[in-house]
Amino acid sequence: MTYLKQDVYSFSEIRNRSVFYLTGGIHQSKYYCYIAQPSILCRKILANLDSNEPSALRCNCTNCAKSGYECETDGACMASTSFIQGHEQHVRICITRDSLVPPGQPFYCLSAEGLLNTHCCYTDYCNSVDLKVPSLPVSSGGPWGPVELVAVIAGPVFLLCMLLLVGVFLFQHHQRAYSHRQRLEVEDPSCEHLYLAKDKTLQDLIYDMSTSGSGSGLPLFVQRTVARTIVLQEIIGKGRFGEVWRGKWRGGDVAVKIFSSREERSWFREAEIYQTVMLRHENILGFIAADNKDNGTWTQLWLVSDYHEHGSLFDYLNHYSVTIEGMIKLSLSAASGLAHLHMEILGTQGKPGIAHRDLKSKNILVKKNGMCAIADLGLAVRHESISDTIDIAPNQRVGTKRYMAPEVLEETINMKHFDSFKCADIYALGLVYWEIARRCNTGGIHEEYQLPYFDLVPSDPSIDEMRKVVCDQRLRPNVPNWWQSYESLRVMGKIMRECWYSNGAARLTALRIKKTLAQLSVEEDIKM
Repeated sequence: MTYLKQDVYSFSEIRNRSVFYLTGGIHQSKYYCYIAQPSILCRKILANLDSNEPSALRCNCTNCAKSGYECETDGACMASTSFIQGHEQHVRICITRDSLVPPGQPFYCLSAEGLLNTHCCYTDYCNSVDLKVPSLPVSSGGPWGPVELVAVIAGPVFLLCMLLLVGVFLFQHHQRAYSHRQRLEVEDPSCEHLYLAKDKTLQDLIYDMSTSGSGSGLPLFVQRTVARTIVLQEIIGKGRFGEVWRGKWRGGDVAVKIFSSREERSWFREAEIYQTVMLRHENILGFIAADNKDNGTWTQLWLVSDYHEHGSLFDYLNHYSVTIEGMIKLSLSAASGLAHLHMEILGTQGKPGIAHRDLKSKNILVKKNGMCAIADLGLAVRHESISDTIDIAPNQRVGTKRYMAPEVLEETINMKHFDSFKCADIYALGLVYWEIARRCNTGGIHEEYQLPYFDLVPSDPSIDEMRKVVCDQRLRPNVPNWWQSYESLRVMGKIMRECWYSNGAARLTALRIKKTLAQLSVEEDIKM
């Protein structure tokens, strides 16, 4: 058995050992003290431990004003110093034995560097010491001098200037490259597009593509080639969508419809409809190309089509009166174009039925041969017969109120039934026929051009005003009695009335109108 050299221990040492050995049992503490030949002080502590009467430890207490800033405990005295809101605060308290956990390194006695300094002790009034909170290590570097400050400020400024100069250089380089490319394309439009034969005209290209391909027009890469080699000449029209220009491509005239950026949906929809398989027809405006073209400042949305120098039917009738032959040509060609639009062609390369939804004299062009071509398909809808669904584009535009059918004005049109849209087109076609017939010169008699319902509604009528006239009062444009004196005008008047029925299902079809007018052209010996 080994004896410890030291036979007398301080109060704190004995207390620490006694507390330590309590974890192993009181017997060990007794035995320890015996073999070490402890002093009377040791025996007294062990006796207290044996009798379960812990000795009272007296400590300083900063929160015990009533007891003279003192307290008693069976555990330890604690002193701590901390920083609170920039000020040092000293705390002295008693800690009970139960709070001294874990044994050996109680939580209450832990310090935090730079924030809290804590000291636990086990003798009377041992926590009267003043502790200092050790400060965190301070960087050895001194304050910045003038050179460092200049470097810190000038560095970012210099870097920003360099980035700005690089940006300006890149922008100027892009502009020069774009101008150079534009100049080359104007001087020789085919210089970068060798796959387009130089001797090919626009009509040759369209003919080749429409006869050997799907009938939906030029391939997209050819459309882009054509669109980017067109030279704009003059503006020929404006509308809510944007502008219409006359352009030149390989010596031929083309019409360029330039959409504003807010009309992107209309541009996309119209280009989509024009490229429908098997849509190309002599009485539907010939589509050439669609492209989004960068002019160096912003992106333009182009729709390129055939150019017709007479412009719209509205402009044509404002400037010219027509003969009976001219009236029948215009009417028959418009009916022929609409019939093709409405007709569904079955087959692997078939065409869906299409309804225009915004038919009016401003959306019909007059060709050089005096025939019509239906244009502006931005509001058109397609009918898929297999799934019996109607492809309606998400477009904010609505049709022209003056030409709206009664069921559209009353909002009773069946949007799920494709024939409803075709019937609405027929109503509008009847109004267009009225505009044409008024300008027919027979026996030196013709009336000046007017819009339908010119004498019943203002120049820009509201839907409520049109509904009152068309639906409530059931009024229609006036058909003069003297038209009965001429067979052609009599037939035209009869067709109009049958197009204007309030019941859409009772109206004529485009194909029926086409056949009636074709028969009339034979009777009048008119060559189409």
